[in-house]
Amino acid sequence: MNFYSLLKQREQIGNPVKVGVIGAGKFSSMFLSQARLTPGMQLVGIAELDVTRAKNSLERTGWADETSNFADKAGDINDTARNGRVAITSDALELINADIDVILEITGNPEVGTLHAVKAIDAQKHVVMVNVEADCLLGPSLSRRAQKQGVVYSMAYGDQPALIAEQLDWARTVGFEVVCAGKGTRYQPEYHYSTPETVWGYYGFSDERVADGDYNAQMFNSFLDGSKSAIEMCAVANGSGLLPQKVGLEFPPVAIDDLSDVLKPKVDGGILEHTGTVEVIASEKRDGTPVARDLRWGVYVVFKAPTSYVERCFQEYGMKTDASGKYSALYRPYHFIGLELGISAASAVLRKEATGYAQQFLADVSSIAKKDLNPGDILDGEGGYTVFGKLKRAHDSVSENALPLGLTGRARMIKPVKKGDLLTYDHVELNTKSLAYSLRNELEAELLQELKNQT
Repeated sequence: MNFYSLLKQREQIGNPVKVGVIGAGKFSSMFLSQARLTPGMQLVGIAELDVTRAKNSLERTGWADETSNFADKAGDINDTARNGRVAITSDALELINADIDVILEITGNPEVGTLHAVKAIDAQKHVVMVNVEADCLLGPSLSRRAQKQGVVYSMAYGDQPALIAEQLDWARTVGFEVVCAGKGTRYQPEYHYSTPETVWGYYGFSDERVADGDYNAQMFNSFLDGSKSAIEMCAVANGSGLLPQKVGLEFPPVAIDDLSDVLKPKVDGGILEHTGTVEVIASEKRDGTPVARDLRWGVYVVFKAPTSYVERCFQEYGMKTDASGKYSALYRPYHFIGLELGISAASAVLRKEATGYAQQFLADVSSIAKKDLNPGDILDGEGGYTVFGKLKRAHDSVSENALPLGLTGRARMIKPVKKGDLLTYDHVELNTKSLAYSLRNELEAELLQELKNQT
């Protein structure tokens, strides 16, 4: 039975899927716009430090003013929900403790998101981790924790990692060899050093557009400087077993029609060091000219025919292949971000299935200096002024003592690092008492022990 039918059943028996949202940014507002139109799904509450922002987000996405009110405690949130209204609270932990089936963590802050996920999992709530920054930092740990508690920990449908996970599942289920998977983005090497001050110029956004929209300059800059691409491909790798290239991401400019020609092993005329990997393709050539039929907003998987018979099938049914006829690709031109997030909520509650989840610590995102950094400088995390993220194999990053991007918020420099160089734990002073730091330390120790056992 499909989700819509299952949700209609829940609606008819008066037992809707009860959803709590933490965070009231752009992704969240896109979900809110559709949640009120989804049968069998009830938005119980929104947790946001700035409650006025949450209220405005509801109103902007079509919720009438009288459909929400402020609530401080879990009991008040439950009472509000029983009266058919949406509770707005500044306390995420109270929302987690309310009568809710699934929490959507949408803060984008890896350390805060880790705390929310752990609290929700321990409270026997399913978690949809829109906060891919936290998933990149600690996904395998959080996933194991959820499994022990008997709840679902899931990637967010609508964001690229979950959509890629769906494509990978399709390809593997029908017996194709996965060669490469990933997404498109806008890319130039100089973008790595973009800051929240330069980001709108690169995007071509006017001051009026920025003022009218719910735009976070630092978050949007993370899309541009390569950090978000690294984070998302890390999530894909850890959720699928695809091993990143030794060099990380190279952002080759590739058109949709050329996916299977380019994204295949070098031995077969492509650019890849090995098969079974991830890559992000650029929508611009290095000279700034656009790629014809680019995949800037979409996702893809390249796969290989297992036999000559399947190669003939590719040809007979008009499938686009490389010159050899062995490689083909499936792509989705768009992702709908929060507009389709309800799929993950429904999947977690109704089927007890994740729309992708971290299964192993295979990939990592390390921190590279955007400028010369000196002792006393305070790092500002993903998309900020100080560092950008680089995709690495986890055994390389851990062996190099590399500082994960997810721990760079408010980290204090204690040793100098030159622009373009890798930051390590030795370069910074961290809050070693944080939950995220503690869990990350455990995750790295496990991998180091595995590497030691292999030698």
